[in-house]
Amino acid sequence: MYYDSFDVWWWPYFFIFVAGILPTAIWRWVGVVLVGNLDESSQWLVMVRCVATALVAAVVAQFVFEPSGALASFPFGLRLGAAAAGFAAFLWLGRRLLIGILVAELVLLGGYGLLQLSG
Repeated sequence: MYYDSFDVWWWPYFFIFVAGILPTAIWRWVGVVLVGNLDESSQWLVMVRCVATALVAAVVAQFVFEPSGALASFPFGLRLGAAAAGFAAFLWLGRRLLIGILVAELVLLGGYGLLQLSG
């Protein structure tokens, strides 16, 4: 079965559900069942949090240093500046993840818009 196997409007949504959401949801439920009785301060959960944080940091670093797709057309300095601004906003405005993401997006898109106007 492929993404373009059927020519009906609902097929892409079903394909995304089955290929993307369902496999991750299964592992999340397995994690909930297995970790439900563990102490939050246990060394195993601390390690899991560290690994998860490292994976997110690696993905963000890849977006900044080796982007693909449309993000590759943004200049490196703009990508780096947006990531730095988002991180600074995250730290200074109460460690709110949504604030950091929104600031980084605004800096990235605003900077790109200014570059398009000037160039």
